[in-house]
Amino acid sequence: MTAGKQLWRNRKERKEWARRLQSEDPGLEVVHPHAAGIDVGNSTHYVAVRPDRDPEPVRRFECFTADLHRLADWLQSCGVKTVAMQSTGVYWIPLYEILEEHGLEVYLVNARHTKNLPGRKSDVQESQWLLKLHTYGLLNNSFQPMSEIRVLRTYWRQRGEHVRGAATCVQRMQKALTQMNVQLANVISDISGLTGQAIIRAIVAGERNPLKLALLSDPRVHASHEEIAKSLEGNWRPELLFVLHQEVDMYDTYQKRIAECDQRLQKHLASFTRPLPIQPPTRKLKTKKPAAKNAPRFDLSSELQRVTGVDLTRIDGIDVMVAQTLLSEVGLDMSRWKTESHFASWLGLCPDNRISGDKVLSRGTRRVVNRAATALRQAANTLMRSRSYLGAQYRRLRTKLGAPKAITAMAHRLARLVYRMLKYGQAYVDKGTEYYEERFRQQQIQLLRKRATKLGLQLLETQG
Repeated sequence: MTAGKQLWRNRKERKEWARRLQSEDPGLEVVHPHAAGIDVGNSTHYVAVRPDRDPEPVRRFECFTADLHRLADWLQSCGVKTVAMQSTGVYWIPLYEILEEHGLEVYLVNARHTKNLPGRKSDVQESQWLLKLHTYGLLNNSFQPMSEIRVLRTYWRQRGEHVRGAATCVQRMQKALTQMNVQLANVISDISGLTGQAIIRAIVAGERNPLKLALLSDPRVHASHEEIAKSLEGNWRPELLFVLHQEVDMYDTYQKRIAECDQRLQKHLASFTRPLPIQPPTRKLKTKKPAAKNAPRFDLSSELQRVTGVDLTRIDGIDVMVAQTLLSEVGLDMSRWKTESHFASWLGLCPDNRISGDKVLSRGTRRVVNRAATALRQAANTLMRSRSYLGAQYRRLRTKLGAPKAITAMAHRLARLVYRMLKYGQAYVDKGTEYYEERFRQQQIQLLRKRATKLGLQLLETQG
């Protein structure tokens, strides 16, 4: 039987046959004939081109801006059209931007994919090794969103740093109060809320009377004034009051910086001039949860809908914070990934089994540091109490696989939904818990019927 007429019994045999065909031709073809390799460093860059392009094929350049422009001019004079360099720290960013300005195609590659040959390593050898690998097309280009998305990403990441700094200040406030035996955190849920901040700022201003401090509580607080006053009896040590005062000032500084980032975010989102048509859903939408406490104070949800053309927050578990993180890290162009499976694999949400000698050495996903994947995992973790199709699916997987694997599986599911919405502009409509439970029930019945048929039995369904 010829290879063209080969009939495979299963998918495993088909993959094995394709792998065998690929291994029969181990020859390498020149994919990028006009290539160059750059070893990126802190103070110097080593650049290598093909020996037939210049009598001195490897050159050393400083990291000053004038030298970077001279580097790009030399590459153009050598007829170079594409450049490969490693993503070393943040040193590659100025060089990357200058090479892009000169019209060169830049491949930003992972350092783990460019391991050098055995033996002594030098910067010159590293640049030549990058050149050789890139010439034969053995390096994959890392994902880089468009420039306007990179600007948005910078603002959003900076805002995240300020939010984490403010959270640290709140923790230190609580630590100082606990050291003074002021048990305010035991009677209110959050000392960074209205009641907590009002009482703390009154303490910093010099008020020590527990009854007067308790009167500052918000009417929505469940604890009574007597309970709050009892928790505010402590030893007012001056050094700890000094720490509390400084942490309050630092907290206010972080809040001011967060507001400044919000202004820049709102202004930059308004500059997106390519809105897509928003597809109306085919079913009635449920009421969304209120925005998170640390969410921007402007209408971020409307801006995201205008920019993306879809409402990602309609997916259960994804709020405006997660949607903004996805937009900042992934962007709008989904053509970078051929399918949703490629997108989930790039996020590190797919299995990555290590196989040797026909034995599975390890199972699990790749260790990928990706903010978008982290946001999707956090969104998946919130589905535990969601009365929706995704919530029911997560609870079943959690019972069967455990929490860590269920979170990864649902993050994978969310990634696929996000990919479809951004690429095809489709609106997401939840089918509900009842639909999922009935669908799962029918699948189990069909499975039982197949097992009964194999055993020569007949399955009868009764109404109980």
